[in-house]
Amino acid sequence: MLVVGAGVGGISIARGLLRDGHDVTVFERRPDVRAGGGAVTIWSNGSTVLGQLGVDMDGAGQSLSTLQVVTATGRPVTTVDLAAIVDRLGAPVRMVPRRVLLERLLEGFPSERIRCNARATGVVDTEDGVSLEFEDGRSAEGDLLIGADGLHSMVRGIVGAQPAEPTGWCSWQGLVTLPHVTDKHVAQMIIGEHGSIGLWPTGGSDVQWWFDLPWSPDFVRPGCPIDMIRSHFEGWSDSADRVLATLTDEDLARSPFPHFRHPIPRSGRGAITLLGDAAHTMPPTLAQGTNQALLDTMVLCKAISDFATGADGMRRGHRDLTSALRWYEDTRRRKVKAVSWLTTQQVSRSETALRPAAMISGRFMTWALTTFLRSVSHRRMSAEISRDLRAATTTHLVDAND
Repeated sequence: MLVVGAGVGGISIARGLLRDGHDVTVFERRPDVRAGGGAVTIWSNGSTVLGQLGVDMDGAGQSLSTLQVVTATGRPVTTVDLAAIVDRLGAPVRMVPRRVLLERLLEGFPSERIRCNARATGVVDTEDGVSLEFEDGRSAEGDLLIGADGLHSMVRGIVGAQPAEPTGWCSWQGLVTLPHVTDKHVAQMIIGEHGSIGLWPTGGSDVQWWFDLPWSPDFVRPGCPIDMIRSHFEGWSDSADRVLATLTDEDLARSPFPHFRHPIPRSGRGAITLLGDAAHTMPPTLAQGTNQALLDTMVLCKAISDFATGADGMRRGHRDLTSALRWYEDTRRRKVKAVSWLTTQQVSRSETALRPAAMISGRFMTWALTTFLRSVSHRRMSAEISRDLRAATTTHLVDAND
């Protein structure tokens, strides 16, 4: 089995397939496996999948207990009880630097399964699967191909899915170290009429910050972007002002990150499918991108195990494997569409527009978010997989002790 892309999604699915006894190779166009960017939010649905993959997240990043949402003038909008979500869904919510998450995924992962400096350029169907072609003339054959190659996915183009569309917004974002983080378990969102701010602790004295502003393809980057950001956001809160005082133009060098959204594709083609951002890039509004890639991993591993292997443990044919991919895509499509649609509902609002939201209790908002996460996370399937994995682990330990 071939995987294109050695990011979080690519390593996750490769780790899951290796766990289930499959032969997997991951191809990465860069010279090494390295995560860029800031931090990601791992909600309870993503935490559950990481546990199923055997990824030890103890001590990684920062566990969160509360999300406070206020307006740009400091008026409270709502407080989401993340600890209650953890209790109801049975897994933690944490903010983790992307680099740390990838490092944890790579612990125990066989390095020989990753081929770097391998820029894939095309795919050819074969009688038994696919042949993946590379820029240097090499090729690799496998019984299926999983495109986990991100926003500008080569594999997405091969299956004929539509390219991503800009949403009209962007994030200036990164990580900063603050000497005194008031409450390391509390995340903050600040909403204004023409922008929004996020300040989420990521462990120790580090904080993930982002400043969201309107964006268009003809955007011209200012010579001193920090001056522009300060002029727009200074005075929104003491914490935001502390971050703004720390940042320099160098901290904004890689920003902005325009928000894109992929139209969710229809069924794939033959022995090819998509996973993570290659399948469904979405704005970061709900911080669900990484979690949805992990859920893709869970469902795809389930599909391949159920369809590609018979009750006697023997491998089935190519037709059953392609059926597994179509089942995975159909199973994920409706739930991913719901998440993707909700992320396009822009957070930025005027003070007047936010007043009705402030009348809704934090308890109700917590319940609504919990219900939403439960509804899009294949909870029944997830529970079944977790039970099967625990039973298999117990059997293995018993056999090892006999």
